[in-house]
Amino acid sequence: MTYRLHSLTLSAWAFLVPALLLMAVFFFLPILAAFLLSFTDFDIYALGDLNRLRFVGFSNYLQLLQSPLFWTALGNTFYFVIVGGPLSVAISLGAALLVNAPLTRFPGFFRTAFFLPVVTTLVAVAVVWRYLYHPRYGLLNYGLSLIGVAPIDWLGDPDWAMPAIILMAVWKNFGFNMIIFIAGLQNIPMQLYEAARIDGAGAWRQFRYITLPLLGPTFLFVALMTMIGYFQVFAEPYVMTQGGPANRTLSIVLLMYEEGFRWWNMGYASAAAFMLFVLMLAGTMLQLKLQRREPS
Repeated sequence: MTYRLHSLTLSAWAFLVPALLLMAVFFFLPILAAFLLSFTDFDIYALGDLNRLRFVGFSNYLQLLQSPLFWTALGNTFYFVIVGGPLSVAISLGAALLVNAPLTRFPGFFRTAFFLPVVTTLVAVAVVWRYLYHPRYGLLNYGLSLIGVAPIDWLGDPDWAMPAIILMAVWKNFGFNMIIFIAGLQNIPMQLYEAARIDGAGAWRQFRYITLPLLGPTFLFVALMTMIGYFQVFAEPYVMTQGGPANRTLSIVLLMYEEGFRWWNMGYASAAAFMLFVLMLAGTMLQLKLQRREPS
């Protein structure tokens, strides 16, 4: 028995070691290297000659906290997360409820149609949405003109650029969360709804006292994934506005990209990356703490 258990243990390690090595080489080692870089002044000169690499301690972090551009990017990122996150979750839940409704015809077609933006290339999506947002020929401004509203420069107006990007991001990403909500809805026993209808509960009471409480774990997962994903917003402002106008759509990840791959301030960019990690970790811990405080 002991020999068999030892053999099974060796077999398990034989399967695990290759995966663990890949994770160590391509995941943990780069994270450790980036963390160490955040305490140096690694730049394009150090890339050519490591003798130019200097240890600067917390200088990069202090420089970040004193940079107005970092605080602008941080505010824009929080704006994107606080507005876009709940909006995306709400639309995802609404779409899931509609697709999962018993009277809905062709649910498979609607699931596919709603999920298509998730798997569509962002560049293609951005091209279409840039036409929609065109200040003169865009479909949105054409619709506004029908009700007498003046055209809006969606991507050129500092007040409208971020809402425009949020709208596009929500449209592109809500289908993924919708699929997760559908899975959560299908795990709720139908007997609960039948008992509620017998007791005279309407659709709203069923949703409030059955659907929402039983979707609690699904809500937590979707909220965490959405928050983490929205904190890392990069592609949308990079493709649509390049951080403009007037840095109103500059995100932390876009700032990291510009500092690291445009100006080659790799140490500074690494410091910004770990500042973002701390923010995401704090947000995750806060959501988990709030979830535990909710009455069961």
